[in-house]
Amino acid sequence: MEFRFPADTEQWRSDLRAFLKAELPPGFEGSDDFFDDEEQVAFARQLTRKLGAKRWFAPAWPEKYGGLGKTALEQMIFNEEMAYHRAPAAGRLFTIGITGPTMIVNASEEQKMRWLPEMASGEAWYCQGFSEPGSGSDLASMQTRAVRDGDDYVINGQKIWTSNGHVADKMLLLARTDQDVPKHKGISAFVVDMKTPGITVRAIPNIAYRRDFNEVFFEDVRVPKENLFGGENNGWYVAATTLDFERSNIAAISGARRTIHDLVRWAKETHPGGRPWDKPAVQHKLADLVIDVEVGRLVAYRTAWLQAKGDVPNYEASIGKVWMALLGIKVGNIGVNLMGPFGALKPGSKWAPLHGRVLTSYLLAVSGPIGGGTTEIQRNIIAQRGLGLPRG
Repeated sequence: MEFRFPADTEQWRSDLRAFLKAELPPGFEGSDDFFDDEEQVAFARQLTRKLGAKRWFAPAWPEKYGGLGKTALEQMIFNEEMAYHRAPAAGRLFTIGITGPTMIVNASEEQKMRWLPEMASGEAWYCQGFSEPGSGSDLASMQTRAVRDGDDYVINGQKIWTSNGHVADKMLLLARTDQDVPKHKGISAFVVDMKTPGITVRAIPNIAYRRDFNEVFFEDVRVPKENLFGGENNGWYVAATTLDFERSNIAAISGARRTIHDLVRWAKETHPGGRPWDKPAVQHKLADLVIDVEVGRLVAYRTAWLQAKGDVPNYEASIGKVWMALLGIKVGNIGVNLMGPFGALKPGSKWAPLHGRVLTSYLLAVSGPIGGGTTEIQRNIIAQRGLGLPRG
């Protein structure tokens, strides 16, 4: 097995790093994809459009849709470098990593030409309207309804845990279009403009002091029939494609890798009581994290390799999802405890090590085994589809 990338692929990585070095302010610590003020949003939109102008935002998409026709591995390298440098390009996950690939598989050619170029250019950011207050892992139990009325569908209901919904331009929405068939068969997928009358977005503050999640309400929202894609009542299969792409994203492992590198750098600095790095126990804990993150990185690379071959990862992506979720908790827990009392200081405190990012990682990691499909669901997928075991 060859573990090295070809020279042109490594050049792609070097070009990305040079671009980010030039565009990100010196000492930039990043804010990921969660925005609490207009300044953060404006900077993210500017950076996204610069990437779009170079056709770098969706490099693996065909040129006619705004990409460069690169491989899934090269798209993965883009995602990896963006996450490692904490570049604020809202929509990287939901727009380029989930919605766009799903449209390429399921949408008509007319719809692809209408939606994909504006996504690749960085002009249109998407969010995901799947989960509901009573519908999480059992996605098929959703109650949001879309009723055909002439040339429109009228949508009523509520979505929850909508990351970046407050800054998104459009939403990939799942809604029930048939009440009289088995629950998996009566769902349809829509593209919804977030400025449509009848849509209300309300923030759900999280435990990490950040605006991440939102709940979105739909009251008699009219969506043109042309915005349905994948076929009426075929939304479950559209969603299955979407979730496979979501679970193959490398951003989580790359973010953890950056945090570990920051922890190693911090441990080698002198603090009250000496250098943490001089303690063998600290070295061993950090070494374990480095090993774990490299394992996760290889799992993510394998998933991208399968996509590059034209396969849709399934249980392989679930393996990565479980590993990355549990690793996030481990990184946050070890990091906060290594820093002692200072590890509990939140961002904004002048005494907070590493700008309080490790505490933020620790708090956000709680949701890792839940969001995007629970760890229990992922283990079932691995057992049934990976190992061929019967349903329990």
